[in-house]
Amino acid sequence: MRKNLKRLFKYYKPYRGIFWADMFFALVAAAVALTIPLIVRYITSEVVYFEAGESLQTIIRLGVFMVVLILIQLYSQFFITNYGHVMGAKIEYDMRAEIFSHYQKLSFRFFDDQKVGQLMSRITSDLFDITELLHHGPENIVISIIKLFGALIIMVTISPKLTLAAFALVPIMLIYAFIFNRKMKKAFKMNRVRIAEINGQIEDNLSGIRVVKSFANEEIERKKFQLGNNGFLASKKNTYRYMGGYHSGMNAFTMAITVVVIISGGIMMTNGTCDVTDLITFLLYINVFTDPIKILIEFTEQFQNGYSGFERFVEILEIEPDIQDTKDARELKDVRGDISFEDVSFHYADSDQMVLQNVSLDVKAGEYIALVGPSGVGKTTMCSLIPRFYEPTSGVIRVDGQDIRTLTQKSLRNHIGIVQQDVYLFAGTIFENIQYGRPDATREEVIEAAKRANAHAFIMAFPDGYDTDIGQRGVKLSGGQKQRLSIARVFLKNPPILIFDEATSALDNESEKVVQESLETLAKNRTTFVIAHRLSTIRNAEKILVLTENGIAESGSHAELISRDGIYKKLYEIQY
Repeated sequence: MRKNLKRLFKYYKPYRGIFWADMFFALVAAAVALTIPLIVRYITSEVVYFEAGESLQTIIRLGVFMVVLILIQLYSQFFITNYGHVMGAKIEYDMRAEIFSHYQKLSFRFFDDQKVGQLMSRITSDLFDITELLHHGPENIVISIIKLFGALIIMVTISPKLTLAAFALVPIMLIYAFIFNRKMKKAFKMNRVRIAEINGQIEDNLSGIRVVKSFANEEIERKKFQLGNNGFLASKKNTYRYMGGYHSGMNAFTMAITVVVIISGGIMMTNGTCDVTDLITFLLYINVFTDPIKILIEFTEQFQNGYSGFERFVEILEIEPDIQDTKDARELKDVRGDISFEDVSFHYADSDQMVLQNVSLDVKAGEYIALVGPSGVGKTTMCSLIPRFYEPTSGVIRVDGQDIRTLTQKSLRNHIGIVQQDVYLFAGTIFENIQYGRPDATREEVIEAAKRANAHAFIMAFPDGYDTDIGQRGVKLSGGQKQRLSIARVFLKNPPILIFDEATSALDNESEKVVQESLETLAKNRTTFVIAHRLSTIRNAEKILVLTENGIAESGSHAELISRDGIYKKLYEIQY
C-alpha cells in the first residue's frame, strides 16, 4: 500500500502550483470556520457589557469583519471547487493517456485473454473515482485536521472538563469506523470487478448485435445480462449495507457527543463551574468539531472507492509487455525482403502443445509463397511471428539477414503490409480509412492507392465519394468493398513484405476475382506470404508450402505438388 500511495502522489508533480494553492485556500476556509465562533463568544461575553453606543459600534465593526470573512471563505470554496476539480481532470487526463499508451505496448498474447469492456472500465469509471480521491482527499484532510485540532485547542481553553466529556465516545467511534472500513474496502473492490464484467458483456453483445438478431437470441442475451446485473446488484447491496451501518453509526456517535456535552454542561452550570456563554460557545465548537468527523467519514468512503480503482489501474500498468525492443535495437532500413526461419518452434502461453515445431524456411526477396494445410496447423501463427505479434518459443527469424529481435518493432512493422480475412475498418470516412495506411499521405496519393486496389469506381458511386461515412466497422459496405479498402490501405503503405491471410475466402466469386486481381497487382516485386484455403487463388505461386501438425510436409510449385500425389493433391481433389 505504501508503494502504491507513493506512486499515486507522483501524479500531483506537474500541478504542484495548483495543489499548494488548493491546500492554502482549504486552510483559509478552515481558519474562517474556527474564527467566527470566537467572535460570537467575544460578543456574548464581553461586548454586550460595554456602554450602549460603544457596544453597538463594536458589534457593527465585528459584523462587517464577519461578512469579509464569509466572502473570503466564499472565494476559498470557489477556488477549491473550480481549480481543484480542473487539477483532478488534468490528472485523470494524464492517467488515461498513460494506461491507453500502455495498452498499445502490450502484445497480442495479452489481448487474447482480455475482454474489451473490462479494459475500457479501467480507463473510465475507475479513473473517475481515482481523480475524485486525488482532488478531494488532500483538501478534506487539511480542512478536517485544522478544524479538529483547532476546535480541540479552543475547547480545552474554554473548559477542559467539557472537552473530556466530548472525547469520551471518540475511542469507541474509531474502533467502530475501523471495523466497517475493512468491510467496505472488500465490498468496493468487488464492485469494480462486477462492473468490469458487465461492461465486457455489454461490449460483447453490442459488437455482435447482428449475430444476436440473426439467431433471434435477444432473450438469451437478456438472461445472460441479467445474471451479470444481478451479481452487480448483490455486490452493491452488500456495499450499501456496510455503508449504511457506517454512516448511521458515525452520525449517531456525533449526536451522542453533543448530548453528552449538553448534559455535562447543564450539570456544571448547576454547581457554578460553567457559565451560559461558555456552554453556547462550546456547543458552537462541537459543530465545528463534528463537521470534520463527517468529512472524514466521506473521505474514508472516497478513499476505499478511489484506492480500489487505483489498485486495478496499477495492476494493468505492472503488466510488462512480453515483446519489447532491446536497448540497442536498430532501425530496419533499405529492406530487400529476404526472410528466413531457422528451426522455429512456437506454443501459446496457456498451452504446452506446439503449434509450430522446428520450422526452417528460406524466402528470397520478391518471392510469392503460399501456405496451405488444414485449420489449426499454424499458418496464421507462422505469419504472425514475422512482424513479432508473437515471439517464437525457440529459433530465429531473420529479415535481410538480421534477427528481428534486434530490430525496433515499429521499423519492422512499417515494412510489412497485412491484408486479413476479417477486415477491420474504423468508424469514419472512406478517405480516413485508406489514409490510415500512411497518415501523412495526400488526397491524391489516397485516390491513386484506391485506383490500384480497384476501389475507385465503387467509391465514386457513393454520393459523397471518398468522404462517405462507412459506419461502425464499415457496416455500410459489402465484404468485397471492405476488402478492397484494406488493400488500398496497404498500397498506400507500399511495404516490401506482404502477408495475405485468407484475404478472399469470405467473398463471393465475383468479388473474389476483383480482389484477387488487386492482390496480384499489389504483390508484384514484393516478398509475399499468402495463406489460402481456396487453392485456385494460389496456382501461380512460385512456391507452395503444405503445413501439417509436424511442420512443412511438402514444398514446391502447383504443378510439382500435383505430380507428387501427396497431401496437396488430396486437398486439391477435395476442392475440385
